[in-house]
Formats: sequence, structure tokens, C-alpha cells
Amino acid sequence: MQQKLIAFIGAGNMTRAIISGLLHSGYPAQNLIASNPSNAKLAALAELGVRTFNDNRLAAEQAEVVVLAVKPQLMATACADFADLDFSGKLLISIAAGISVQRLSALLPSAQAIVRVMPNTPSLLSAGMAGLFANAKCGTEEKSFAADLMSAVGKICWLAQESDINSVIAASGSSPAYFFLFLEAMQQEAINMGLDATTARQLIQQAMLGAAQMVIENPQLELATLREQVTSKGGTTAAALQIFEQRQIKPIIAQAMQAAVRRAQEMESQF
Repeated sequence: MQQKLIAFIGAGNMTRAIISGLLHSGYPAQNLIASNPSNAKLAALAELGVRTFNDNRLAAEQAEVVVLAVKPQLMATACADFADLDFSGKLLISIAAGISVQRLSALLPSAQAIVRVMPNTPSLLSAGMAGLFANAKCGTEEKSFAADLMSAVGKICWLAQESDINSVIAASGSSPAYFFLFLEAMQQEAINMGLDATTARQLIQQAMLGAAQMVIENPQLELATLREQVTSKGGTTAAALQIFEQRQIKPIIAQAMQAAVRRAQEMESQF
């Protein structure tokens, strides 16, 4: 990975995750800057050895790569701090949902190479999944750098069209919460059945981890095949799955994912 000076505008969990991943992979701390109004958040990053600023403009001005890691509703305000800077020679990376390349170009008119990234919270454990979209002005070098940046905290995939970012939000950006909800419901019912909370959680979290590992280690098998392999005809698993089918779990999941996409589209018009 090329060693460029990177400025993170915003010092939240995702910034910390990416910076930690970069440092773990050997990226020099002196080439990393974080800027945020909150000194508390900056203090946590300063402990990692990176430079910190309260001044977004100062951070962006120095950097070769600027990572916009602020909430969508704060993007316009954050960009206003340095909108008059010359971004023509900088790579701009945004990890905010609902902020299109067109909107970023309006907020930072001189920006040329722009990459939108949709990561997810498992990036905090270097187990993330991110979808990336690069505008037409991004060359091979810029795309390679963005890919290396996000690969420091997990897996990546490139998207052919920007609208696919919203599908990534539904499929991986928001989906950890879907799984947590499912686990939450399972834990509660296990408790209702008489198990203590610790045992219930251990059972379901290990089952989920093992199931995920089976998916990863058997890419040649369809997900339906994996399901069928653990479903004996007339057995306990079949009885449980029958309830899911009766309650139409697949349409419910589809509706939930479409709701995530619609909200992402709404955000594009709001922010």
C-alpha cells in the first residue's frame, strides 16, 4: 500500500476501526491525521500515535487523501470548513450513507477523484465488509489505494454503478443489526425455556459463529444446500423451519431490506 498522508474528518468508531487496521498492517502513524470537534474522541486516537486536530480545514489542507467519516446530516457543515481548498490533487473518500458523488462534488467543487464506501460495524474487529464505488475521474492508483485502505479492516467489493451502494447498505451495512435482533429473540426464548442468560447467549452466539464459518468454508455450496444438510425430514429443525415458512420470513426479510434501500434514497434528497 502506498504511504500517503491521510486525514480523517470525524473521529467516530469507523475512523478508529480503519486507523487501527492500518496501523496493524504497518501503515506509519505519522501519516495519519484525525480531526474532530470532540477532544474526548481525539484523545482515544492520539493514544494510537496519530496526529489530531480540532480544525477540519487544517487537517484537510495537509492531506493527500481525505476520508469523510461524519454523519450524513453533518456532511454539509463539515465540508463547509474547507470547501474553498483545492481538492484537484487529493483523493476524496466518503463513508457516509446517502451522500452521492454528485452531492459531494457540489459540496467540494474542486474534488476530482471520489470514492464512496459503505462499510459495516464488524470493521471494528477487522471483519468488515465494504462496497466501493469510484467515479469516472478515479484512476487505477486511486482505486488501488481505496481498496487497500478498506482491506485493512475486512473484505471489499467494487460496484459497477453508484446506485448499488444502497443495495450494499441493505445487504451488509445494516445487516449486522438484523442478525443481532434474531439472536436477541433466540436468547429471550431460551431464557423463557429455563436457561440462564449467560448459557443462552453462549449457545446461540457459538451456533451463529459456526454457521457463518460453514458458509465461508463451503463457497461451492448454495446457502439452500447448507440449510438442507442440517434439516432432517420430520426432525426438530424441520419443525422450526416450518414455522418460519408459515410466517413468511423470506418476504419479511425482503421488505426490511427494501426499507433500508428506500431510506438511503430518501437521505440522498435530504442531505
